[in-house]
Amino acid sequence: MTIAENLQAIVARIDAARKAAVNPAPATHLVAVSKTVPEVGVREAIAAGQLLFGENRVQEAQAKFPALKAEFPGIELHLIGPLQTNKVREAVALFDCIQTLDRIRLADAIAAERARGGKVPRLFVQVNTGEEPQKAGVLPREAGELIHYARDILKLPVEGLMCIPPVEDDAAPHFALLKKLADEHGLPFLSMGMSGDFELAVKFGATHVRVGSAIFGARPSA
Repeated sequence: MTIAENLQAIVARIDAARKAAVNPAPATHLVAVSKTVPEVGVREAIAAGQLLFGENRVQEAQAKFPALKAEFPGIELHLIGPLQTNKVREAVALFDCIQTLDRIRLADAIAAERARGGKVPRLFVQVNTGEEPQKAGVLPREAGELIHYARDILKLPVEGLMCIPPVEDDAAPHFALLKKLADEHGLPFLSMGMSGDFELAVKFGATHVRVGSAIFGARPSA
């Protein structure tokens, strides 16, 4: 199937999942994850009407998206991979949303960049719902402190939460936990669900689902 056909199929599955859900979010946005996808593939997706993309690395996004964003002003670009503090300036300049705010030091760096340039993207706090030591994200029990510090003290535009459940786990409890945390802190957006479980995420109120391989095909194994 072509990228356009894959996109059409994913959108149809999202719509079907929303209709079957008891209490879906007001809208569920498809983030097309374009990491390792060459520009020609991204252009195919744009031609099919997809304008919301997710990238994992600042450097890779810098190689593809400045020219594409200039050519297609409607593109919205989300950072969905870990952000190092030494890449904050480049990330703030390029991305419309950073979904991976996960520590006080990073919040401080983003606030400092805002003070320097006046621009700041929308922010989601990444929660390590599985408490996996090798994975980025704030621990669930510490999420409230980070949300309060970034949103209420630093006045950063924290709008939602993001999670990546452990591969071997049933994702449902992780999605339920993220929804509970978002409700507790009055955050309207939930980024959860990927190619293998986005329909389940819709059931739990996802406002953003991050789908890559189901759109663009399998990534290189290297």
